[in-house]
Amino acid sequence: MITYIKGTLIEKNPAYVVLETAGGVAYEIHISLATFSLLKETENVKLLTHYVIKEDAHQLFGFFNEEERSLFRLLISVNGIGVNTARLILSSLSTDELINAIATENIRAIQSVKGIGLKTAQRIIIDLKDKISKNAPQNIEKITISYNNNRVEALSALLSLGFAKNSADSALEKIIRVEGTHLSIEELIKKALKVL
Repeated sequence: MITYIKGTLIEKNPAYVVLETAGGVAYEIHISLATFSLLKETENVKLLTHYVIKEDAHQLFGFFNEEERSLFRLLISVNGIGVNTARLILSSLSTDELINAIATENIRAIQSVKGIGLKTAQRIIIDLKDKISKNAPQNIEKITISYNNNRVEALSALLSLGFAKNSADSALEKIIRVEGTHLSIEELIKKALKVL
């Protein structure tokens, strides 16, 4: 898994950047408008990443901070939300706006994103409300990602092994419901392989 990429900013536009690393390898990294606006015109850039493997493509998604990456991972854990839709949501709403919309069940705010209908907005709220807590000081919301990162990593591994997203996600959900949220990535994968 590629956690972050640090390098020289070769190209920057609202949809992606190109970073050249010390080894002379240049990476095309898909970004949201939020990350685009936070990137200064400096040469040296560090982006947190999420690596997506599909049958027809390998894609890197980059994020300026951990909050945005965590939200991206939460969004793609929702059934029916793909990486491009998640990036569109993060381009249309700031992380604070999205967290507030989910926490306060503001369906209209989520529906304001192009292509997000009522059912999808409701699904985002239902699936993610419990994973977002509003207990931080001065009402700055924090994302509770205790088990979700392990689940996302396990799902990514299962997809790379050739399992369908829906069945792999469903298997992981059942395992977490029965076993609890303390399982490591390896334990989640092993248990999922037994039921898939």
